[in-house]
Amino acid sequence: MLALRDRALRSPEIGLIFALLVAIVAFTIVSPAFASGATVESTIRTIAFVGLVAIGQTMLLIAGEFDLSVGSVASLGAVVAAVLMTRASLPIPVAIALALCAGLGVGLVNGLLTVKVGLPALIVTLGMLFAARGGAYVISDGREVYPLPDGVRALAGSILGLPLSVWVFAALALVADAVVRRSGFGRRLYATGGNAEAAQLAGIRTDRVKIAAFAITGCLAALAGVLLMARLRSGDPQIGIEWELSVIAAVVVGGVSLRGGIGSIAGALLGVLFLQVVSTGLVIAGVESALQPVAVGVVMIAALAVDQLRRTRTA
Repeated sequence: MLALRDRALRSPEIGLIFALLVAIVAFTIVSPAFASGATVESTIRTIAFVGLVAIGQTMLLIAGEFDLSVGSVASLGAVVAAVLMTRASLPIPVAIALALCAGLGVGLVNGLLTVKVGLPALIVTLGMLFAARGGAYVISDGREVYPLPDGVRALAGSILGLPLSVWVFAALALVADAVVRRSGFGRRLYATGGNAEAAQLAGIRTDRVKIAAFAITGCLAALAGVLLMARLRSGDPQIGIEWELSVIAAVVVGGVSLRGGIGSIAGALLGVLFLQVVSTGLVIAGVESALQPVAVGVVMIAALAVDQLRRTRTA
């Protein structure tokens, strides 16, 4: 039993998989409807959007930084794409590309202000949260942007029974996992987050690594917003509200350390799935909506406690 506990502490993914299975069994016992095909499909659809943002946030946290503006950047990306398609009559691929560039640009600004100017990421990204959300409202005149061109339906279509957004998420998750675990950039992410001074002495340009992680996070947030826009059939400036909290909670539950240098894409995405399972299970079980955030908060605090314990035991 102690050996199993020690193994789970060294590899948080193992402990999370066990917790996920327990949660699935418990919610299925409480309400058999939890295991229905409709519930499974809804869960998979939902995690694709938050999961895309979690990929970037994981890279950023591994590098020792974080971004609170991701939900607002998703909104900005959705609105920019919708406005360019409708009011500017740009081709759909061009509008989407420019929306992703907008997200990339926001990420670069966050990175430059944090790394080059030396402002705290908390202040920079919190300010950008309001700025990007405000920009989305200004661009859209505070209203949903619709109707979108008929071609946008292709983005909300399905392949082999799964939405295109799920396939995009799965493909990017596999690529990101390979990059983080096997590439030179991934090694530089861990080195930067683990000990920035030592990484600099080893010749790693930690400033470039962090700025790149900020840019990737912004671009992926915008992509999530665009895909959700296609699903909703409108550019809604309210897309992404509170995503930043959900994403950080999920990746921390998945074993990504807020202190940098520890974590994995696989663990973060398991965290996204676990929190979505808990959220869906509480809804189906009839738990009062006001109590659901309490459960998420308790899970996140427990994950932080496990992270602290893991660091203490490996120190």
